[in-house]
Amino acid sequence: MGTSTSRRMDDSDSRSRSDDSSDQDADLATILQYLIRSGQIHIISSDRDDSDDEFVAAVSPPKIETQPNTRKLDKSEISFSTKQTCGLIHKKGEERPNSVAAMISERERGMFGRPGFSFGDRCRITGSYLPNSMKVAATYQSKAFCGTYSRDGNHFLSACQDRNLRLYHTNDGKFRLGKTIRARDVGWSILDTAFSPDGTHLVYSSWSECLHLCRLYGDSDNQDALPLCPRERRFCVFSLVFSSDGREILGGANDGFLYVYDRECNQRALRIDGHDDDVNTVAFADNTSQILYSGGDDGLCKVWDRRTLSESHPKPVGILAGHMDGITFIDPRGDGRHLISNCKDQSIKLWDVRVFSGHTAQNNTRRAVADQNWDYRWQKVPKKLANPKKPLDGDTSVMTYRGHSVLQTLVRCHFSPAFTTGQRYIYTGCAAGRIVIYDALTGKIAADLKGHKACVRDVSWHPYKQELVSTSWDGTVGLWTYSGLYKMELEEEAEVLNTDDAGSKVLRRSQRIAQLKERMRQQMKQNSGNSNC
Repeated sequence: MGTSTSRRMDDSDSRSRSDDSSDQDADLATILQYLIRSGQIHIISSDRDDSDDEFVAAVSPPKIETQPNTRKLDKSEISFSTKQTCGLIHKKGEERPNSVAAMISERERGMFGRPGFSFGDRCRITGSYLPNSMKVAATYQSKAFCGTYSRDGNHFLSACQDRNLRLYHTNDGKFRLGKTIRARDVGWSILDTAFSPDGTHLVYSSWSECLHLCRLYGDSDNQDALPLCPRERRFCVFSLVFSSDGREILGGANDGFLYVYDRECNQRALRIDGHDDDVNTVAFADNTSQILYSGGDDGLCKVWDRRTLSESHPKPVGILAGHMDGITFIDPRGDGRHLISNCKDQSIKLWDVRVFSGHTAQNNTRRAVADQNWDYRWQKVPKKLANPKKPLDGDTSVMTYRGHSVLQTLVRCHFSPAFTTGQRYIYTGCAAGRIVIYDALTGKIAADLKGHKACVRDVSWHPYKQELVSTSWDGTVGLWTYSGLYKMELEEEAEVLNTDDAGSKVLRRSQRIAQLKERMRQQMKQNSGNSNC
């Protein structure tokens, strides 16, 4: 009896220890999963090369083997409207002169019956002088994740892995630190920030089940936690944005759901089952805040109507399919019809939301994403993504832009400002430490800005000036302005036309052209020397 009882007690103790061990293993597995998803640890394959080439912060720029296909873009409404807005064609459809000097000549001669430059003329001129020279505006000891101008351009907000939000004053033509706000409940890093429409508050997110709202003026340490009440233990909001009236905050989270927080009621208003994987990006289509977009790691961009959103029936208005991997960012054009999406398949796509994708395209995207067996955070881009031979069947995008690297983090892209460029350009950060500016009308790279030593995650263009600010994982914030002369400018200078006594046009060439070329060579040499320092 005693031996049998002792044996049963030993078996019971053994089972108890086994259960405890299983619980500990489950907890460890949960913690390990969180650390992997948040990027705090990396799994390295056993057959990996001993060199750290795959993990170098500034990767090599991609080599694009195909030319941009503008067949659909050339026939689109956005192509014609952009050409009008940025001054490439007259309202009547007539083409405008290519050079700034020729435009000045036309103005002096009173062409098209106008006394001065039109809005399109001004956009055409400023668009010829893209930012090309960087100076370091700020340096941190940790990775810089986010950076954005306020709506009026008077402030710039950066968010860093050191858990600090820094607000800079930019209204006096300088870049001056106004205040530093210590973020709360931060896991891994601050992931996203947003200004309120009235410019009095900001909200930020991290690996936390709460958003945090703080005041830009007064006591910024007095912060409000906005609980989203998720069901996941390990939770984060990757992307957030205010509605146009500032009442609601829209967020996209790692559990595949969209969250709407009501500031007036001080509670979560909606939790929408949006995607099959992480929701990396959300945005409102325009200032009405009725139509919203979301993009996720399932490779799909979904269009929703805020007026019909329902937790019990989360059905989007339509779906845009054509990417082959997860979407990292979405930027609306603001006209309620067009948007761009950045993707881990190393491309940006331009969409018209009036043309949704069918079930075939959606299934093709899902299959393409499911076939991916790489991790963009620390592995090299597979060749099938770097230079795909053809688009997915059913791809309804208007245009695809290639030439930048989307690696390591959720790299962002944007339309250039309407006020200075007529939204002619699309610009993005790059894992190779570059800022790439595409000509939206041709798909070609209009400017390739090199100045950072690590991945550029975010870039923000001043709404009213030809200035860019880049935030990089090398811990620097770069302020980009125009300096020197572009080769395009010199080529255009040779096209200046005069009219002789007979009324025929004569090409004017002068010693000034040679002087301009020499100045450009000296400027390029100087910029090259600065970048090597």
